[in-house]
Amino acid sequence: MKKEPILNDKAIIQVGMIVKDIEETSRAYAEFFNVDVPEIVWTGEFKDANQHYKGEPVESRAKQSFFDMGSVQLELIEPDNGPSTWRDHLVKHGEGVHHIAFMVDGMKNTVARFESHDMPLIQKGEYTGGRYAYLDTFDKLKLVVELLEND
Repeated sequence: MKKEPILNDKAIIQVGMIVKDIEETSRAYAEFFNVDVPEIVWTGEFKDANQHYKGEPVESRAKQSFFDMGSVQLELIEPDNGPSTWRDHLVKHGEGVHHIAFMVDGMKNTVARFESHDMPLIQKGEYTGGRYAYLDTFDKLKLVVELLEND
């Protein structure tokens, strides 16, 4: 008998990378792909993003740039110095792949399935039109899984 999958939709929609210098790395990827350098934006402030890290509200933010590459988006993330999964990754592992992301319906139920398999929620927040959650899947999957849910 098959078990219920932890994640129903298996389509990876994003690969997120942690970088030290987003301007330099964005230029390098733009040159590599022969595309324009994307806009660099900041994640929302706490009043808008309602961000929590390890269960505590945090003011941490990050610069982001996005390369749309067909069915998969490449996200570059330069964290500020505040506590976040992004900052922890940079300190522990250096620059490189941080997460793969999946679009989900039913964020709470999906997070609960991950947590029931010893993959706890480590960071969550909101963005215009939706919400995100990072799950600590590093021990099992060797990276973080991000869930995205749009309204």
